[in-house]
Amino acid sequence: MLGHDEGGDDLYVSIPLGGPIYVTDLVGPLTRVPDFETSVNEELESLKEEVYGDVAQVCDEDTSVDELKIIQEDELVSKAFEEAFKVDELAGGAPNDNFALGIEQNCLQNTEENKKAIVLSESNKNPPGKRKKGKGVSKKNDYFDESYMVKVEQLARIKSKQEEDKACVRLHSFNNSMVPGHGVNAKAEKINHLKSGSVSKKQVKASSSYGDVPVQYPETVLSFEVYHNRKTGSKTQEFLVLGRQFLTEVKDKIYCLTDEIMRRAGKYDPSGYFLIEDVFCNDMREASNVDYSKTILDWLKNSKNDALEKWEFIVAGEVRQKQKAILGTENKQQLPRFKSLYMQSTRFCDLRFHLGAGYLYCHQGNCRHLIVLRDMRLIHPEDIQNRSAYPLITYQPKLAFKKCSVCKIYRADKVTVDDKWASENPCYFCDICYYMLHYEGGSLLYSDFIVYDYHHE
Repeated sequence: MLGHDEGGDDLYVSIPLGGPIYVTDLVGPLTRVPDFETSVNEELESLKEEVYGDVAQVCDEDTSVDELKIIQEDELVSKAFEEAFKVDELAGGAPNDNFALGIEQNCLQNTEENKKAIVLSESNKNPPGKRKKGKGVSKKNDYFDESYMVKVEQLARIKSKQEEDKACVRLHSFNNSMVPGHGVNAKAEKINHLKSGSVSKKQVKASSSYGDVPVQYPETVLSFEVYHNRKTGSKTQEFLVLGRQFLTEVKDKIYCLTDEIMRRAGKYDPSGYFLIEDVFCNDMREASNVDYSKTILDWLKNSKNDALEKWEFIVAGEVRQKQKAILGTENKQQLPRFKSLYMQSTRFCDLRFHLGAGYLYCHQGNCRHLIVLRDMRLIHPEDIQNRSAYPLITYQPKLAFKKCSVCKIYRADKVTVDDKWASENPCYFCDICYYMLHYEGGSLLYSDFIVYDYHHE
């Protein structure tokens, strides 16, 4: 299911089908967005050289699509008439002018129907019961029809072959432009229609409040996953993020129940950080925000031995630690040189990361989420070309709502524990049922129970 509706201003947009192939424990090498774009461009250049080399062996390099000779419909008809008349004259007959004129008019109206229209043309003018002349004219016309049809079929096959040749040349045509609507993409779109039709899409939600900001090229799209803070392996959200977007744009899209609880309690803290490789990216947009990483960096500086021991356990795991204790010492691990950056001035293209590796998102003091950069690719012509639409939510589970245990109609807003008058323990109430059963004249009837505000998850 897709994301929940905030404010009711969502709309559905189309994105190409497909995505990363998930393989358990598969982690890519350390990379950066600019390095990826460079490697893709090098692959494209290599492909161009290979394709141009293959084409040069078959045809002249100066051949272009526009220079290919394509027989038009009127040329096809005229040529068929010429060939048919020549054959007819050689056979010793003279063509009937009225008959030829009727055939020509039918052919020019619809080339695809020529095969049927020509045969019917003479029969419509001269029905079987109203022949003007004897059998000689009929035999001559039948011979003319058959010879003409043979020529039309031959020329139609020639035209079909030339259309295929033109499509083939388009397939092997390249230029340096990667902007949608131009160069390679413009030709690829036409070829896709020739080969398999339009690209399949799926619908996802996006906010309708964004403006129209065109994407800058080249641009990379990242698949960004967020996991539950308590349920291990339970994915809560997935985004499509542009490589040149700031990390704060993703942080503002992440939904967590802890934020809602703290907001209702009046203790909401906008601080938070992403830990990606050895970089703490802190949200310091507001003056009241706290640099969470400062405490960690101070501890790393003042307790190097403890920090190194914990780091070795994280990197090597429990089994390797036991082997080390039995077999003796190994080469000691070195602590990474952690550093801190501002999230609001850091883009994804500024960071180094492993695709498929788990990183950390921390907010509200101690609420931690696993985050994964699952996939990286160049933007596709079928992707949304508006930068303001990103980050784009492609996955978010449907919120689970509890209904009131009393009326079974409204969503629950309160939950009671050890409530002697409740039918269940714990018991869920909407606001109306809760105050009707627990209050009279504005006063609480009894207080030997615990009540909490219920938040939907």
